[in-house]
Amino acid sequence: MLTNQIKKQPLRGEQDLRLAIVADPDLPTGLLANTVGAISIGIGTENTGLAGVTLTDREGVSFKCSADRPVPILQANVDQMQNLLTKSSAHLDEITLVVFPAFARSIHSFAEYDALVPTQALKTEKIDGIGICGPSKLVRSLVGALKLLR
Repeated sequence: MLTNQIKKQPLRGEQDLRLAIVADPDLPTGLLANTVGAISIGIGTENTGLAGVTLTDREGVSFKCSADRPVPILQANVDQMQNLLTKSSAHLDEITLVVFPAFARSIHSFAEYDALVPTQALKTEKIDGIGICGPSKLVRSLVGALKLLR
């Protein structure tokens, strides 16, 4: 018999949360994987109830669940990414927004990145990826027209 102790924390008061990660499909495979991974960490850190549940298989091997819901990886070109950023920015009180600007790749310490971001305007920068987590209806309205990354 499997027994799993599930500890879920409420997320922003919403039971019906959806998340999506949107990435530039033209990135080389390694940079694409890095972008999606970094965005995932940002979403997971802010919304701790999405993951971290300990599961145990029938032989007693325990591991942390990666996520308790689907994580679609969608694609967007430069214009679509900027449009998504603009639309998402209007809902910051309702969603978690994680942005991966292309200029971040040239920086090798968080201290440098932290100092640089306030001097930049994301609306004028190339964005390699965006992660969004929030109420299902809102997230669907923001990313519903985007295609899955294949």
